Amino acid sequence: MGLESRDSGEYYYVRGQVRRRKKQVTIRGLNKDYNHDLKGLFKAAAIRASVLPGPFQDFYQRSLAKGIKPTMVRLTLARKIAAITLTLWKKGENFDVEKLKSQAA
Repeated sequence: MGLESRDSGEYYYVRGQVRRRKKQVTIRGLNKDYNHDLKGLFKAAAIRASVLPGPFQDFYQRSLAKGIKPTMVRLTLARKIAAITLTLWKKGENFDVEKLKSQAA
């Protein structure tokens, strides 16, 4: 999807010598070349999955009950759907709800 990491303060000077910071570089979102259609597809799938009965709606409701904001739950759900899609694509398997339930436990 084109994840991008940036860090303008990776190096710093101590007594005239360059040192590298111990803190790791963080991922700062998608780069400018990410697939807009694919992102929209996963976001739409998350919205749809959150309103239809099933394991994804159960996940959505449990997350809301924990006090997580609806927008963050939908984002997490979209990421979960994208990860499942990638795994199924790579392995060539069909979706199995039982595997999803065992991961959540």
